[in-house]
Amino acid sequence: MAAPPPSAPILFDRAVLGARLARARREGAATFLLDRATEDMMDRLLAVSRSFSAAADVWTPGSGLADALHGRIAAVDAIGFSEVESLGLAPESRDLVVSALAFQFVNDLPGVLAQICRALKPDGLLLAAMLGGDTLTELRQSFAAAEAECEGGASPRVAPFADLRDIGALLQRAGFALPVTDVDRVVVRYASAFALMADLRRMGATNVLRERRHTLTRRATMLRMAQIYGERFADSDGRIRATFDIVWLSGWAPHESQPKPLKPGSAKASLEAAVKQVKR
Repeated sequence: MAAPPPSAPILFDRAVLGARLARARREGAATFLLDRATEDMMDRLLAVSRSFSAAADVWTPGSGLADALHGRIAAVDAIGFSEVESLGLAPESRDLVVSALAFQFVNDLPGVLAQICRALKPDGLLLAAMLGGDTLTELRQSFAAAEAECEGGASPRVAPFADLRDIGALLQRAGFALPVTDVDRVVVRYASAFALMADLRRMGATNVLRERRHTLTRRATMLRMAQIYGERFADSDGRIRATFDIVWLSGWAPHESQPKPLKPGSAKASLEAAVKQVKR
């Protein structure tokens, strides 16, 4: 018998993530990144030369994106956050699936993308934004250096983020045609590392790694982290920089009308001959 396919590693505690998102809503969510992604999402959809009739918004925090879509698309279903990563979408039931700033906390992103591809009608579109790349690289480096100095080793603090090449490969693996990825880098300045961490709390984006440290961080370590952050990543006015890379991904459910690459060996002109022609 063939061995069952390996299950995805469990990196994130999605129960804790749900609690952190709920706390952020109660305390007044910081939505500047989400607002930017929502506005960009609508602009990108306007650039698509086709209309959509049945959309699903997957796990986007808040209702802003779904509300914006309701003004342009007849039927929009908002799939709220869940601890399990099953979307429950019927096959070929949507012509558009969107998601903003949610996929970075998914344990089995290939599996979720495959579910979305199955749920899309032929020539349906997935358009999503997630945090990736060098997001919070300054905070990650500062914590690692502080813990190495004060505690003799580093603990998992900031989630690992996928890069453009990884995400493009995942789209192809999930069955999408014409995959495209790009990144919108946002650099935000704060008075201190603690001000940044307060905003992360209000985004529901504090540490939800399953292997995170479960004891309180020593005061000396926190103060040293903030000091290192200021030494390495502050501007001349003393304010620190925090990088957020919003990675955009899009792909289409396969359809016979889509352009397809030529088969190897099917070219009718020789590249060598073309180069010789240019050199004449």
